[in-house]
Amino acid sequence: MSFVDEILKIPPVTRFLCASSLAVSLPSMLSIISPYKIIFVKELVTKRLQIWRLYTSFFLGGSGLNYLFDFIMLYRNSNELEAAHFMGRSADYAWQLIFAAASIIGLNLPLRTAVFTRPLLVCLTYLTSRLAPPGTQTSLFGLITIPLLYFPYALIFLDLITAGPAAAAASVTGAIAGHAWWWGVYDTRVLAEYGRAPGWMKRLVGQPRQGSASGGTGGVHVIPPRQRAAAGGSAPSGYSWGSGQRLGNN
Repeated sequence: MSFVDEILKIPPVTRFLCASSLAVSLPSMLSIISPYKIIFVKELVTKRLQIWRLYTSFFLGGSGLNYLFDFIMLYRNSNELEAAHFMGRSADYAWQLIFAAASIIGLNLPLRTAVFTRPLLVCLTYLTSRLAPPGTQTSLFGLITIPLLYFPYALIFLDLITAGPAAAAASVTGAIAGHAWWWGVYDTRVLAEYGRAPGWMKRLVGQPRQGSASGGTGGVHVIPPRQRAAAGGSAPSGYSWGSGQRLGNN
């Protein structure tokens, strides 16, 4: 099986997010393009119509291990959502993701945040944690085991101590957007009708290929408590995540 076939197994929206992350971040890391031409600047978007910044500002990552952690987190959480909770409904996932991204931009306008990569990651992590089975555990750095439900808050705390209050405040906006997504579409379902993709989005995204990754291969990999007990193991499961620095914040 070729490399292309393996890539095409990834659900379409997750594939687009990961490809966008590489396409935006790598040229910046290699100094091919200045980060200033990628970040979100309200005046340049509204007055000079540099609308590409609405897109690129969500995918500008850090460098080194920080970027690697963020990229893996983006892939796993998005793949978990799309393959498990949006199975066969990738267009709905893309449509709802657009609304989540718009809310992140709106919430960050007063903060004058220039890069939305971290808020997007926290948003996806929050939604994944709320949709996980109750009692699910995960770990930080393989040292501290915490309930997956608290994982987004742990990321915010790590941003606070590693990047400062501005980075933490931006991450909080991602948690707010993720909570609104979960509350409106899954908890109360008051926004479920609006979360259905229009026809043009369905035609654009299409349906996932047969044999695409299942829900058990993505997201923060965790085993519900009863499954762990049945397996006879007491060691915590899950991936160990770090916290990357966010570009665009002083």
